[in-house]
Amino acid sequence: MKERRMEQVLNTLVLIPSLHPNHLLTEYVDNLTKAGFTRILIVDDGSGPDRKYQDIFEEINSRDNCTVIGYPENHGKGYALKHGMAYIQQHFPDAPGVVTADSDGQHTAEDVMKLATRLQEKQDSLLVGSRDFSSRNKDIPFKSRAGNRLTSFFYLLLYGQWLPDTQTGLRAFSPKLIPFMMSIPGDRFEYEMNMLIHCSGEKVPFDIVPIDTIYIEDNKSSHFRAFHDSARIYKQLFGNFFRYTSSSILSALLDLLIFIVLDKWVLGLFVGDLLKKTAFRNGYLHVFAAKGIARVCSSIFNYKVNQKYVFGDASQGTSAWRYALLAVINVIVSSFVIAEINSLLGIDNAILAVITDTILYIINYRIQKAWVFKK
Repeated sequence: MKERRMEQVLNTLVLIPSLHPNHLLTEYVDNLTKAGFTRILIVDDGSGPDRKYQDIFEEINSRDNCTVIGYPENHGKGYALKHGMAYIQQHFPDAPGVVTADSDGQHTAEDVMKLATRLQEKQDSLLVGSRDFSSRNKDIPFKSRAGNRLTSFFYLLLYGQWLPDTQTGLRAFSPKLIPFMMSIPGDRFEYEMNMLIHCSGEKVPFDIVPIDTIYIEDNKSSHFRAFHDSARIYKQLFGNFFRYTSSSILSALLDLLIFIVLDKWVLGLFVGDLLKKTAFRNGYLHVFAAKGIARVCSSIFNYKVNQKYVFGDASQGTSAWRYALLAVINVIVSSFVIAEINSLLGIDNAILAVITDTILYIINYRIQKAWVFKK
């Protein structure tokens, strides 16, 4: 049984995208070979005809346990990974698993072995190699520590799970997840963030595997462009939340517009005198009617936009009543919190309303994503 298990581990396919490689790639393949891995797939992500690169690829391709594939023009890390997955589907259909790793020596053969072994128990999960970004690790460049911690925080805020290392390239998954992984958009570094986002949306479990933290020459060999690629990553991270925010702004503007139209013209023209004479002094009922109708209309608009364009939910009745229930709960919670804090601390209601509604706004995003619009 143990021999069969180890055979499965060593037959796990190690997928490595590479652009403009140097001696580190050769050394890394040597280490993987010494560890016993029998299937190593290198994707040349358009390094070009330069002999200093092609000599490295040709030397690696000559080995029995290595295959080098590629294309002439650079397309990005995400494209290279998906190109490799398509090749695995066609040429290694019996592979017991896939481990993706970087080509610059930041992932040890021991850590690849750790993920390949763990994958045998976690076939339904995405395994994520996690480096130690805590303050006690002095070897990490400040910009890497700060960037990763910030991204992990926002991922937790928006997607509800703490991932200590969102930017690691050392990941593992079973072959049955390859079609799903290939369907995830993104051709460059943003693909890896999209992978985390889409796995969260499709309820693919994460399994965090601690790995060594290695930065060679302050990560100088990386092709990651601090501004352009960070912008791509954060665009994916916040993309859905921006749509949610845009939907909310449009709904608020619609609410205001309908209120003004009803208050200034429609109600005054048709039932203004009746509303002003009944129930409330000073035309309060007139205002309540205008505001109530405006809020119902803007809520219906917000629900439909969120359903179709923000969360992509195909259900109808079930999400509608959940959305309505959430709206009622929001009013109750907001009113209770504002009243209680005002009575205890004497803080102005307007200030409390801004703080409370902002917090609820973020919480509502998570609730709508996870419960109202389950898809």
